[in-house]
Amino acid sequence: MRYAQLIMGPAGSGKSSYCSTIVNHCKAIGRNVYVINLDPAAEYFEYDVIGDIRELISLDDVTEDEDLLLGPNGGLVYCLQHLIENLDWLDEKLGCVEDDYFLFDCPGQIELYTHLPVMKSLIKQLDNWNIRTCGVFLLDAHYMNEATKFFSGALVALSAMITLEIPHVNLVTKMDLLNEHDRNAVQRFLDMDTDLLREEEDEPWLRKHLKLTKAISTLFEDYSYVSFLAFDRTDEDCIGETLMIIDNSIQYGEDLEHKEPMEPVEREASDDYGMADEVS
Repeated sequence: MRYAQLIMGPAGSGKSSYCSTIVNHCKAIGRNVYVINLDPAAEYFEYDVIGDIRELISLDDVTEDEDLLLGPNGGLVYCLQHLIENLDWLDEKLGCVEDDYFLFDCPGQIELYTHLPVMKSLIKQLDNWNIRTCGVFLLDAHYMNEATKFFSGALVALSAMITLEIPHVNLVTKMDLLNEHDRNAVQRFLDMDTDLLREEEDEPWLRKHLKLTKAISTLFEDYSYVSFLAFDRTDEDCIGETLMIIDNSIQYGEDLEHKEPMEPVEREASDDYGMADEVS
């Protein structure tokens, strides 16, 4: 059994930075993870990759093709569809290492995760290859400090979770870049504090759609459909806890071999309770 994280989220949410953070953290604790870039428009990585979709097809290849006449968004969808049609390439890249944990750095087009079958087809193939996958959905903390922005992001995350049907963890990234006031504001949303809606009733959109917003808030709060973890890439404890939660969701580590404990050595003399002492 092998394991993977599918790193998703809007453009600029910090997907590549997250991959770099996890790679560096795992190196520090003596654990290997490998990154596969699935973004055909990527230009720079802070880490080594074992596979890059641009070796197969790049966004420039598509947008510069005079027969296709596709723009950036259509070109990205075309590139991912081309990947699905050529999964032998991906299988070869995944099979070139002995270790079993992969990070898929994905493009930021939300439609790939919410209503197009591309990513779901990829997940189905990973399952056929005995790779347990967790979806990791990232949202930028700077766009989560107001009620309207928060619920918009939460609904997108919920849509991806329902569509992909795999273990799913939502992260609010770039917490380390917030000032104390904004950090506290975001934390209240993470705690699903519905009183925030009453505080923002003067906002025109909320005043007009207050009943709808409260209904969505109640849905999240009462049924726990969507929850978020605050992710601070400068906090090693936060990184470790996040990784542990994701690992648990895909049962990573349960198949690892454990060393058998050494048999205790008994002394001839017994203690006052009649039990033989053990040599530590």
